[in-house]
Amino acid sequence: MSLFSKLKDRLFKSSAKIEEGLEAIVQDGGEPEPPPAVPEPEPAPTPAPQPEIAPPTPVEAPVEPEELPEAPPEEIPGSYPFEEPPEAPPEEASVEAGRPGLLGRLFGRTAKPAEVRRVLDDAMLESLEELLIQADMGVDTALRVAANLAEGRMGRKLSVREIKDVLAAEIARIMEPVARPMPLYPTKPQVVLVVGVNGSGKTTTIGKLASQFRAAGKKVVIAAGDTFRAAAVEQLQVWGDRAGVPVMTAPEGSDPASLAFDAMVKAQEDGADLLMIDTAGRLQNRQDLMEELAKIVRVIRKKDPDAPHNTLLVLDATTGQNALLQVEIFRKIADVSGLVMTKLDGTAKGGVLVALADKFGLPIHAIGVGEKIDDLAPFDPQDFARALVGAE
Repeated sequence: MSLFSKLKDRLFKSSAKIEEGLEAIVQDGGEPEPPPAVPEPEPAPTPAPQPEIAPPTPVEAPVEPEELPEAPPEEIPGSYPFEEPPEAPPEEASVEAGRPGLLGRLFGRTAKPAEVRRVLDDAMLESLEELLIQADMGVDTALRVAANLAEGRMGRKLSVREIKDVLAAEIARIMEPVARPMPLYPTKPQVVLVVGVNGSGKTTTIGKLASQFRAAGKKVVIAAGDTFRAAAVEQLQVWGDRAGVPVMTAPEGSDPASLAFDAMVKAQEDGADLLMIDTAGRLQNRQDLMEELAKIVRVIRKKDPDAPHNTLLVLDATTGQNALLQVEIFRKIADVSGLVMTKLDGTAKGGVLVALADKFGLPIHAIGVGEKIDDLAPFDPQDFARALVGAE
């Protein structure tokens, strides 16, 4: 299954919401407009009449004095006796009533449903803005997308299909600059710090990324930095086993900053290419937890002043506009370098990714569309935009 097919299949909640809204907007005040008529094929030219030729005058054969008996016809080997052709049936109508004729079928002149179109006016534009806001694009982004859609199209009749195509193109234009894979550096180990709130999908994202990096020939080590929850460590070990990557752990309740430092030393000794550090889920309104995250950053910089080389913020798409606040907070604490959006397959709020790109411009490295290890896909703006609006 292609990425676009998977996206379209799993973004059904977002795409269905937008598609249903567009159909309702166009139907309200729109008029059916039949497709342009296919020209009738020109009739074949009538052949010119041929001059009549008089039949030849029969010549009377001389009368033989005595008739001889007629000889039987000579059979030719391999041939069949001549048979009179069967009597032709009376002519029937060329087609049944209500069915197109042969030319109609050949030229595709079958009846097509009329496409409903509505004139793009202020009322329709306002409805489109409301629909995009409901899809969690945010007020500013929704107004900008709708304004760009209306540019040069006010007063024109538009169908749902045409609106989808324009919306997809406009969304892709916004997303193009942020669609970038996570950069890899020659530094060994390259430290990747993964942060996010509780339940955002950090652990599964680390496991999926580790599997992809290992498949690309990289030596990867994972540090289970959520030392406060035994279940989190166990879950990360399961994902490490699936990816074939070792997982460093510490006793429950240990200092996560100390574990991160020890993991850097171990990864350097082993010649690992990448060290991925999981962190406890932190609520952006818990100042103590955010300060602890800042401590992890300070400690690993004692080992490498440039670490972490990547700080990935994992966002849960189901949180909608709350994701914008999370980005603002985590950028101040951990200097976020890129985003990963998870759970796009379970929400009607996929439009928040457009708002994030429009407001922050942070690279979007990957999106999660399922729980399987290969359900973390590189972000493709064209495929995402068309899947989000339900375009073909």
